[in-house]
Amino acid sequence: MNLLRSSLAAFILLFSVALGANATGFSSSSSQAGEPAHFTPEQVIAFAKRVEKTMAEKAAQVAILARMGRPASELPEGMHFTHVAFAVYSEITTNDGRKVPGYAIFNLYQRDKHPDVSDLVQDYPVDFFAGVAQLEAGIIVPSEELQKRLLDVIASPSYKALHEPSYSVIANPFTLGRQNCTEFVLDVVNAAIYQTSDIKVIKANEKAFFVAQPVNVNPFKLMLGSMFSAEVSTADQSGPPVTATFEKIGEYLTKYDTGSEVITVLPD
Repeated sequence: MNLLRSSLAAFILLFSVALGANATGFSSSSSQAGEPAHFTPEQVIAFAKRVEKTMAEKAAQVAILARMGRPASELPEGMHFTHVAFAVYSEITTNDGRKVPGYAIFNLYQRDKHPDVSDLVQDYPVDFFAGVAQLEAGIIVPSEELQKRLLDVIASPSYKALHEPSYSVIANPFTLGRQNCTEFVLDVVNAAIYQTSDIKVIKANEKAFFVAQPVNVNPFKLMLGSMFSAEVSTADQSGPPVTATFEKIGEYLTKYDTGSEVITVLPD
């Protein structure tokens, strides 16, 4: 019996490493991550400013921003960035009451103690990059027209209405019932493209035009992960599991949104 338990524990550990499926890896708030920081506050602040400057130089009113919550070596094939959100150019009030221009980050974050449940949370670039495993950012700058439409959706009730609190790190972007940060971003993007909040219309167009990322994890490890890790669910999957990723969203927009651009930012 002890041998069986040890074998199960080993498989769960392997699954967690292969998928990056723990609270610090994908869509948890960096302030709640609970792991030692990989970089000094000064390094994080300098990198966050570099990312903001890059977006500002592109005159981005809204961009899609991604971070690396875990080392690339620990992620399944085809996955590089682990958390995706919207960066919106805003007037930000500082702790001393000053109003300064900058980017507010609109996230879908897992709850710290209930990682199978998510909330919509706003923070800022320093918060966003505070717990990363590597100082690297992905940025998608949509076309000017799509940026305008995204701002309208983010400021409307549709933004919250598109949120599904039941979280799975490998949520299927073509189905309902589970959602991760990348699926949420994709849903908001398509709400803007098609100017609708009807989730059935959004999903129909995603099935027709979006190419999802296969989740290349051993099926037995995936089964064990879904049994023992709250944030891993296959309830919305049928057949080989698929999910949305920053890379696939980038491919989608550069194909269908003329003028969109994908950028990688590294530290100096």
